[in-house]
Amino acid sequence: MPDHDGVTLPHALTVGADRTLRAGTTRRRFLTWSAVVAGIAMTPQLCPGTASAEGSADLFAPAPRDNPFRLGVASGDPLPDGIVLWTRLATDPTAPRGGMTPGSVAVRWELATDPRFTSIVRNGQELATELDGWSVHVDVRGLDPARDYFYRFIAGPHRSTVGRTRTAPRLGAPLSSLSFAWTSCQRWDQGLFTAWADLAQAAPDVVFFLGDYIYEYPIPATGPRAGQPRPESVTHEQMSLEDYRDRYALYKSDPNLAAAHASSPFISAFDDHEVENNWAGQISEDDVDPRVFLARRANAFKAWWENTPVRANLRPVGPDLNAYRRFTFGDLVDFSVLDTRQYRSDQADGDGVHKQDAVTADPARTITGAAQEKWILDGFTSRSRWKFLAHQTVISDLARTTGGERKVDVDQWGGYEASRHRILDGARERGVSNLASIVGDIHRTVVSELKRDYVDTSAPVQGVEISATSISSAGDGADVDSQGKAIAAASPHVKFGNARRGYARATLSPTNWRTEIRVTDSVSTPNSPMRTAATITVPVDRPEINVS
Repeated sequence: MPDHDGVTLPHALTVGADRTLRAGTTRRRFLTWSAVVAGIAMTPQLCPGTASAEGSADLFAPAPRDNPFRLGVASGDPLPDGIVLWTRLATDPTAPRGGMTPGSVAVRWELATDPRFTSIVRNGQELATELDGWSVHVDVRGLDPARDYFYRFIAGPHRSTVGRTRTAPRLGAPLSSLSFAWTSCQRWDQGLFTAWADLAQAAPDVVFFLGDYIYEYPIPATGPRAGQPRPESVTHEQMSLEDYRDRYALYKSDPNLAAAHASSPFISAFDDHEVENNWAGQISEDDVDPRVFLARRANAFKAWWENTPVRANLRPVGPDLNAYRRFTFGDLVDFSVLDTRQYRSDQADGDGVHKQDAVTADPARTITGAAQEKWILDGFTSRSRWKFLAHQTVISDLARTTGGERKVDVDQWGGYEASRHRILDGARERGVSNLASIVGDIHRTVVSELKRDYVDTSAPVQGVEISATSISSAGDGADVDSQGKAIAAASPHVKFGNARRGYARATLSPTNWRTEIRVTDSVSTPNSPMRTAATITVPVDRPEINVS
């Protein structure tokens, strides 16, 4: 159903056959929703010893003595008339509960047209409650389209840093260009967040973060961040709501990440590691009781919402979070932000690299679920010149040859061939000539042609996909590594690859899509310089990949 000016939200979805449908045998199990409700109802959403949901807002704590804005500020989900402003109070990101005293804190906010706040156009006050991890989400409306704004928060004598944000252009307005960036996968113990400083300086109109904002694993004391302050929860895998909150606080204490959030509005999606590696629907990687896993997913989703600049209507209900939504920028582009985790069938034949077979080709299998699939196809009928899918995992087959057999990663769309066929067939039937996919997940940059089938050499090219590399996951990497060589040898549709860390930044216009692949040679040493590894240009109405 449509929301306000440029974003479309899905109908409410429930756990059912759509998100658990599968074919073939599997090590994983399923549970009916009625059984899940009984388990979730017994799962507390506050850590032991905190105030109840009913009483939390009534317990007021004095303004913190120490600076409570150590997790920075952020904005997100831009509309032509509105933006979400975010902060979360924490006086010590590595202390339990961020060092906050139980209770609620009054937080004022201001939005201005200049960074000195001589022209304040909106202001107000919110309560940062213990129930929501002392996070604040302000949905500011009535703003001018395509305009820069500046914002800050105030608690007692303390002021936050100043953030810059930007509203979307008016719907249908002629738009000569849009600058945007995207990336994913920032594992704390595998590298420094160097790329965020470079992105903050670029300050694009909007940034897409496409999953794996945190990692749920225990964090070792070794590596590039050895010697940095560590919360107690790093010693075990994240399970409880407090665990996930602490992990977000640790990540958000990084100054480069904070600078990026303060520089541009973000549009955010989650992937697997915000919950657990390789989860699918209500199915855990480790085959735990689905009631236990869904309780964990409820904790993870609640923490994701608390720490992400998204609207209140994305607030999860137990283990359910309606996260897919669409953003339109003028007459130029639609970005359909997908959720390829919550409604997918189980991964075929377990996880990892396998050959495609009758299971991966089964038409009953889905990576999006039926409701989201219909929503994607309906979006292809808009009048915007470009149609972008912004999501987690690659649509393209990144094939490699192992033991003489062609194999693909079945965690990606290659393990859900029928979903790819239905989406790309639907785009062709609706006359989409400028289809693009921007993704993350695979810890490397890969630029490839979008085709419904990668074995049938006669299948036409229907669009272009660019996977941006990770911020830090997988460590320093290399310009060309063994996996990249294997993909290139078995995948003629791949036109460029690079396995360094970084991000992609782009300029979109009515005539072309131009993307710079920004990488650094080291995330294990501080202040390693960034460089452009390649520039990718795609002309309008022709899915051609030009690399320079």
